[in-house]
Parts: sequence; C-alpha cells; structure tokens
Amino acid sequence: MLEEVERWLSSRSWSAADRPLEQLLEAKRQTGRTVSVVLPALDEEATVGAIVAAIRAELMSGAVPLVDELVVLDSGSTDRTAEVAAAAGARVVHRDTVLPRLPALPGKGEVLWRSLLVTTGDIICFVDADLREFSATFVSGIVGPLLTDPDVHFVKAMYDRPLETGGRPGEQGGRVTELVARPLLNLHWPQLAGFVQPLGGEYAARRSLLERLPFPVGYGVELGLLVDALHTVGLDALAQVDVGVRRHRHQGGQALGRMAAAIYRTAQLRLARGHLVRPRLTQFDRGEEGFVPRTTDVDTEERPPMAEIPEYAARRAA
Repeated sequence: MLEEVERWLSSRSWSAADRPLEQLLEAKRQTGRTVSVVLPALDEEATVGAIVAAIRAELMSGAVPLVDELVVLDSGSTDRTAEVAAAAGARVVHRDTVLPRLPALPGKGEVLWRSLLVTTGDIICFVDADLREFSATFVSGIVGPLLTDPDVHFVKAMYDRPLETGGRPGEQGGRVTELVARPLLNLHWPQLAGFVQPLGGEYAARRSLLERLPFPVGYGVELGLLVDALHTVGLDALAQVDVGVRRHRHQGGQALGRMAAAIYRTAQLRLARGHLVRPRLTQFDRGEEGFVPRTTDVDTEERPPMAEIPEYAARRAA
C-alpha cells in the first residue's frame, strides 16, 4: 500500500459515532448547508417503505432536522414501490418525467444522474432501496464529514456485509468488489486502495462535485464516480465512514457477471478514452438439451456532467 494511502486511512476513515447528531445539527446551522437524500428504486416495495420511514422519523423531525429533502427516484417499477414510498413520506419522482427530451436509459447510474435535476440540496446522499434492518446512521454517518469539514467532498460508507444465504458463517458479500473492483483499483488507481467498499451504494457528496462528473448509466456508476472524484478533487477530499452492518438482497451469479463486465468496462474507458467497440457478454443457462448461450450488451453509456445540461444550468440560475 502506498504511504499516501496509509496516511489517508488514518486521517480520512472514521466511524459514524465520531460525529454525534448534535454536532452535525450545529454544523448545519452554522453553514446553512442543505441535505438531500436520494433512493434509486426498481421494484423495492418490500424494503423502501421502512427506509423512508426511518429517515423521516430520525433525521427529518422538528428535533432533528438533518435531512431537508427525501426523494425516491423510481426507475420503472412494476410493483408498488412508488405507492409504498409515498405512503411512508417520500417525494416520489419517476425517472421518465425528469429531462424528458432525453429518453431514459436503463440502469442505476441513469437515475442517480437525473436526481441532480429534481433535488436542491448542497449535499446529496445516495442510499440503495433494498437495504434491510436499515439504520438512519447510514445517512448521518456519511453526511457528517461533509457538514463538519469543508475540505471533504465525497464520502463512502463502509460496513460489514454478511452473506446470509448459502455461505459459510462469517463469509462476506461483495464478490464483485473482491474479484473485480479491488484488483482494478489496486493496479490502476492505487490511491483508492484504502476504500473498504468502493462499490457500495451508500455515499454522499457535494453537489458542486457531482455536477462536474460524468455518470455511467449502469452498474459501473460507483466505480466511475469514485475514480473521477479522485482525479477532480484529489485523495484528501475523499473519505469513508464505518456505519456498521449492511443487509440486503444478494444477486445471483449471472447478475454478478453482468455487473463485473460493466465495472471492468467502466475502468477500461477511464484507462483509454478513445473509441472502443461496444462489448457484449455471453453467459450460459442450462436448457432441456444442454447449455444455452445468452448474450447481453454491457453497459457502456455515460451521461455528461450535469453542469453541461442547459436545463440544469437554467434551474441553478433561477
């Protein structure tokens, strides 16, 4: 590990308990910074309501007004995600109603990118909508450094991630992180080797940074934002906070394969920004007469920095 990273680990890695809510509320009052929380959601009716309810009860009350805005951005759910989220107290926005002149592309990164147009906070906190046993510490923990330290611009959550189905006791999830993302980061961006959960979906950043970054539309968004944030603001502007344990629905092997391919492609694009042939990934299912190939496109589209979108510039100027 680079000496620079060892120093960073000691100075930019914290626990959520390091910043009590009272300290965060005082910092928010003094700076006037506002906080938006965004939950990207696709068919998450089973979990999204409890997450929204916890944030509203613990971080949006009169006594604890830490979060100013809570938005669930629905990316085309076919279940009751939107209804459940609204009933729990979120403002629900459908992906296709945001920037309608640009037809929406499938993918998580697409809705995160579009969320910049429908939120107002100076600090934006992203939280996956499939978390179980959710703790509001996931939000307050990663927002904390952005409220209390003006030199911090981007904060990732770190946590234990127990693999609860079919794994050995104590075995951790995050297989794509360990098999793809961590080797890529250590080999090509060793300054980022200190991040415990580089692909985690819980992170917060200043709007002033996010609006300058391109957003991969699919699975590669977390790696892309992390790498581009490093190049834009430098390692000392990045941080991570331990928020405990993350429990969620784990993906099957083929979904993980598609995720891995997209993440590798995102890294490849950042290593060589020239023209590259659109890649495809072939996987196999067992059919009645043997293995059947199934080929899918790998997510490669990226949205430009939001600051370059005329509608966003007009809204910010208003």
